[in-house]
Amino acid sequence: MDAKPVVLVVEDDKAMRMLLEEELRAGGYEVRSEEEGQAALRVLDEAHVDLVVTDLMMPGMKGDELLGAIRSRTAEIPVVIITAFGSIAAAVDAMKAGAYHFLPKPFRMEELLEILDAALRERSLLMELAEFRRGGARGESEIVAESPAMRRVLDLVERAAPAEVPVLILGESGTGKEIVARALHRGNTGRRGPFVAVSCAAIPETLLESQLFGYRRGAFTDAREDRRGLFQEAENGTLLLDEIGDMPLLLQAKLLRALQEKEVHALGAPAPVPVDVRILAATRHELDALVKEGRFREDLLYRLNVITVRIPPLRERPEDVLPLLAYFLEKQSKRLGRASRGFSAAALELLRGYHWPGNVRELENLVERVLVLSRGATVGVEDLPDSIRGRPAASLDAEGPHSLARVERDHILRILRAAGGNKAATARLLGMDRKTLYRKLEAYGAGTESIPGDGP
Repeated sequence: MDAKPVVLVVEDDKAMRMLLEEELRAGGYEVRSEEEGQAALRVLDEAHVDLVVTDLMMPGMKGDELLGAIRSRTAEIPVVIITAFGSIAAAVDAMKAGAYHFLPKPFRMEELLEILDAALRERSLLMELAEFRRGGARGESEIVAESPAMRRVLDLVERAAPAEVPVLILGESGTGKEIVARALHRGNTGRRGPFVAVSCAAIPETLLESQLFGYRRGAFTDAREDRRGLFQEAENGTLLLDEIGDMPLLLQAKLLRALQEKEVHALGAPAPVPVDVRILAATRHELDALVKEGRFREDLLYRLNVITVRIPPLRERPEDVLPLLAYFLEKQSKRLGRASRGFSAAALELLRGYHWPGNVRELENLVERVLVLSRGATVGVEDLPDSIRGRPAASLDAEGPHSLARVERDHILRILRAAGGNKAATARLLGMDRKTLYRKLEAYGAGTESIPGDGP
């Protein structure tokens, strides 16, 4: 059974402290409580604490001083400040000093519980991303396999790699079929030759044949010298036939013969030559369906799919989004010569809830975009492409009352209404400029037209 998250309550008013203890325990938290700041710091030094809820106005060490002392120890523990003496200036100071939230009294306990739940999710997300980033290089393999589905793929790749049999790799565009093929090649230590890849969809039929099998001088108009084909270039290595489902039928017959006889006949050559090469094939198509449509040879399919590796799309393995993000941040920041970026929790939740039609390739492109275009050290929701910001994020905890995006949206609207619609005051309270406030309102589907009393 998972341990309950621990919240430390710091409140000098006994009745309020007891009420918070009772409500937070009922909300699923383990509660520690103290009536003043120094005692709270001792608890933090001696015990595990996930969250801190502190009053602002207390005898001795005040809540903002306690916040500063906590931040000098750690940046990871979210601190929520509650007070009956709320003001915009005090809230702004608290948020700038590192408070997670500033909550004026009186407030509903449900509101506090929502804030604490959101803080826990945010902390979990940021710590998870930091852990993946601390993991550093993944050795020679670029396969990120944190989800059960990808762990099964990686296990199959490791077992299939040493085998001297063809492997068929299936998956949507952008799922990383060539990366899996390279892992199969590296895992076959008995072959010392190169890894050679060719796209059967990108080269016209006449050129593809000469690329695969080679040609002799004079075989056709532009054949001015002998040229070895890719089968021979991959001798004692691996040849990946990418997008094999797009290969023309006539060439499929010649490929089948080359696989069966383990020899290739170059265009214009008097006789075939033997080749020793391992064949991998990849496609985004369902080859069984192409066979039924008469667009793919059934005998070639049997020859190619001795072992089949099916890569699931990214939308079916959300556990891999954060580790992939960390991996690409490390990889692309070095390649581009750019400082790496952090991501806000709201941005991370949108990324985890996005359905990724372009799969892993789309995620890598996103990382390149934010490294080049984002100005701050942290990538926020406003820095993400419209295609991602325009889609609702899936809640990390389906059983929870609201997603982090919903909590942030409600918080912004609540502060805006409390400020009488004055956006300048709201932006100051939230610690952001007006343009960022407008973008956030649009990102969460809360257009400015729905906000009463638009202030200067």
